[in-house]
Amino acid sequence: MSAIEDQDHDVSAIMGGLYGDGIIGLKGAFTPDWADSMHEDILALFEEAKAVPGGVLPRGPQRWYVEVQPERVRGFVDIATHPWFVAVCEAVLGPEYRIVEIGFDIPFPGAADQPWHRDFPSPEATLKGRRLNSLAFNLTSVDTTPEHGAFEIALGTQWDDIAGARDGMFPDKGIWERYISRAVQKLPQRGDISARSALTIHRGTANRSSEARPVLVVAADAPDGTNANHHDLQVTRGYLDSLPPRVRDHLTYRVTDQLEQVIQHHVIEGLLEPSY
Repeated sequence: MSAIEDQDHDVSAIMGGLYGDGIIGLKGAFTPDWADSMHEDILALFEEAKAVPGGVLPRGPQRWYVEVQPERVRGFVDIATHPWFVAVCEAVLGPEYRIVEIGFDIPFPGAADQPWHRDFPSPEATLKGRRLNSLAFNLTSVDTTPEHGAFEIALGTQWDDIAGARDGMFPDKGIWERYISRAVQKLPQRGDISARSALTIHRGTANRSSEARPVLVVAADAPDGTNANHHDLQVTRGYLDSLPPRVRDHLTYRVTDQLEQVIQHHVIEGLLEPSY
């Protein structure tokens, strides 16, 4: 990771990294024990979700995504109040940023290489306005090795115009060499956090290890971002009232008397096909 440690969370470094490579990171933002607690929460939530029709979404062979409620993840407030998280959101998305998604991705042993893709079509704000209006933060719950199916990202490709690509997300295989030549594998360790533009072309790679590689995802939008429309962030009134203003005032949410299982609707068909 290209850490921003010891730079007082310098805005120019944050902007330069996300507008340049498309990804930045902070090593040791949390302790390994903190990450172990997150790991426990993710595995328990996965077992609950897979027992409910529509509770989990396939992202390819032996790879799943689950959206969850913030109060089900013990470390959510720690993340949302971390000075680096706040600094990155404010620098790129502005002081009125909104947290719009919390979920996790798990590639199990046997997960295959994904096709190169971005997570959603590039909005006009980026494609024409050359401005990022959304970010995805990732936190691993295991010490990642190449055998785990490392995350690969093609640096600088958040600005690529892939007009005509399937669903606006999957560039034609004829130009994959561009992404292969720019690809960097990320091997974060427990306690690390990264921020990236979800528009930067990337892929998960095959998990050849003997264990799962869970990754927590927290997504945030600028005021003109629209990703909240695809998610269902639920909170109970008691939890909402317990949140510090620094979190509550930046959270997109629906108040419920009781938490409901999030039914996953954001199927990405292109990730369900073989990559070769």
